[in-house]
Amino acid sequence: MPLASIVRLRGKWLSENPIHARTGWAFMAFIDINGVSKVYQTRREPVTALTPIDLHIEEGEFVSIVGPSGCGKSTLMLMVAGLLETSGGSISIGGKPVVAPQTDIGIVFQSPVLVDWRSVLGNVLLQVELRGMQSKQYEAEARKLLKSVGLEGFEDRHPFELSGGMQQRTSICRALVHNPPLLLMDEPFGALDALTREQIRVDIERLWMQTKKTVLFVTHSIAESIQLSDRVVVMGPRPGYIEKILTIDLPRPRLVSMRESSKYLQYQH
Repeated sequence: MPLASIVRLRGKWLSENPIHARTGWAFMAFIDINGVSKVYQTRREPVTALTPIDLHIEEGEFVSIVGPSGCGKSTLMLMVAGLLETSGGSISIGGKPVVAPQTDIGIVFQSPVLVDWRSVLGNVLLQVELRGMQSKQYEAEARKLLKSVGLEGFEDRHPFELSGGMQQRTSICRALVHNPPLLLMDEPFGALDALTREQIRVDIERLWMQTKKTVLFVTHSIAESIQLSDRVVVMGPRPGYIEKILTIDLPRPRLVSMRESSKYLQYQH
């Protein structure tokens, strides 16, 4: 069996048998989420958002999280980013514990969060400027990314001159310009129309196939999760828990026509 297949099977085995992730194989995933829970303290009473969760994500995997509103999908992603403290358990990325906001990652939110007075290129380069890097050294990469998502020729435009989809493409380029090993995406297509969502989904899959970055993708869309992911984590309602993890065995690139296949429909069901 090829090594890549062994690694994938082992990752799947760990996901379905989380207790063995710490006591079985001599194995460490790129993202290790071990017994992580979240409880919010309110004036009335504590509110449990997430029950203890175990999830292990391989380097280069595209993993989506789906589930009903309020099940803790975004909470889990924010804890992976180090932007929200855990109430219990631990998270590590590349073997390093997450104990503070992570700097070597890219994040894309539902809103593009662009700076109105900066150009498209300036918004992309803002990422490296805030990190104290020389923007000139990253300008070629920024232009390359913009071209890859159909924004060549719009580098000098400002956000108010762009459609919603173009703004979100700009934010995706901003998240990738410093070449992070991990990309976190929190419902990035949620505010877009159906046709724009589909085009950006194609862009994301193409970029992922080129770079093989590790991606954790939060979405409400079952179709998006199947068409983008290696695995789909299905969460149950609050307090959030992992209901099931599905391995998506479909060829890439995943075309719209694939939605008519019996295998796709089985995953959707």
